[in-house]
Amino acid sequence: MKILNKYKKLMVLSSIVLLTACASEDSLKESQLDLSTPSKTTLDNWIDTNYLIPYNINVQYKWDQNTVDNNRFLYPPIQTKVQPVLEIIQKIWLNSYKAVAGPDFVKIIAPREFVLVGGVNLNTTGTITLGLAEGGKRITFFETDKVDKTNRANIKRFVHTIQHEYIHILNQTKPFDEKSMAKITPSGYSSAWYNTTDAAALEQGFLTAYAKSNINEDFAETAATILINSKAEYAAILAGITTATAVTSIKAKEAIVVKYYKDAYGIDLYALRDEAEKNTTAVINGN
Repeated sequence: MKILNKYKKLMVLSSIVLLTACASEDSLKESQLDLSTPSKTTLDNWIDTNYLIPYNINVQYKWDQNTVDNNRFLYPPIQTKVQPVLEIIQKIWLNSYKAVAGPDFVKIIAPREFVLVGGVNLNTTGTITLGLAEGGKRITFFETDKVDKTNRANIKRFVHTIQHEYIHILNQTKPFDEKSMAKITPSGYSSAWYNTTDAAALEQGFLTAYAKSNINEDFAETAATILINSKAEYAAILAGITTATAVTSIKAKEAIVVKYYKDAYGIDLYALRDEAEKNTTAVINGN
């Protein structure tokens, strides 16, 4: 009898729970989250047409705290700056590779997401991070609010980010000749690269101070520096170096980079540089 009474009590309890659950479900119908797709803005449609559909590159400009370092003072870009910034990347980076490497090159080898951040990413060492590449899938651009389409130096500084980070993606797809690169300036690499100025780095055989951080960054900085400068501008950089061995070292690194582009991807680096220079001038002139 005691066992039977226990079963009866359990059945009553179960009925109460079921009735409560049903009542809760009914009340939830009025408070469910809105899962409908938000309406796309004119900017969203432009991004779809110019990035997502042709290249499968998503652009995130609306704030998502999960994609940035919350320990730093970072903030979303001014929305009126978003399209102009993306137009610069499109014209100078995308269109240049498209013209020289073919229309499908970036479609096949590309980051799948760009994240735009308005503010400065300041490091504890006093250095500034202009961009980040994460696993070859996402590139984050900082200081997008400061980009000025009419200023060549400003554009070169900004485009340096995409050129540099994309070279890392190319290297992840097909590695470069690290052994040959390592033999050129083996004692010049340092984790404290930020204690060296760009001018001093040039005299040591590095195109930038950041190139001194390791061989991978040296390769990327060598290629990126060539790509953001015209032939004349790059020649002027080398002409300003007073140490003959430094010039020899930089030219040796340049030769490795040029060979890599040709052997790995069939790309003439100098033709790519000239196309990027032409497109940079077009951006500045408002074309």
